[in-house]
Amino acid sequence: MAEPSTVARPYAEAAFKLADAAETLGKWSEMLAALALVAGDARVRAAVADPGLSDAKAAGLFISILSGTLSGEAENFLRVLAENGRLELLPEIRSQFEALKNEREGVLEAEVHSALELSGAQLADLVQRLEKKTGRKVRAKVRIDKELIAGVRIVLGDKVIDGSARAQLGALETALKA
Repeated sequence: MAEPSTVARPYAEAAFKLADAAETLGKWSEMLAALALVAGDARVRAAVADPGLSDAKAAGLFISILSGTLSGEAENFLRVLAENGRLELLPEIRSQFEALKNEREGVLEAEVHSALELSGAQLADLVQRLEKKTGRKVRAKVRIDKELIAGVRIVLGDKVIDGSARAQLGALETALKA
């Protein structure tokens, strides 16, 4: 069976092309976020998994929950997903859509793991340094991780910058064993 990311890719690309052509990337981003949230609800997943629920009713469930927030194109997109039994892929489709959108806008997502809460000034300084280093606009998401002891660990795509005390202690331990 194919990986969900592989199956979701063509749908994410189709949504991106639709949104890009209509210059509505932001609106589609919001709609896909809402759809992914609904798809992640346990009650909705159970209803959609019911073999007695038709594809049209499954799509209708999403449309009624998000009444008034979806465009006609998004409703049609949802119907196509339902017909192909792909509603459970909405979180992955959203994730891949966001990656395509960020690439188009020159934005790099940074996941910042910090041992302590960062002040607004500290986060702004960190983002500024990352933007200077990467040459791209950086959007940071901060997560508190007490296991780091101190410092930060930054994940930029497939790159990791580990300035945590835990990493430094690990390096010291390795050096002492050698």
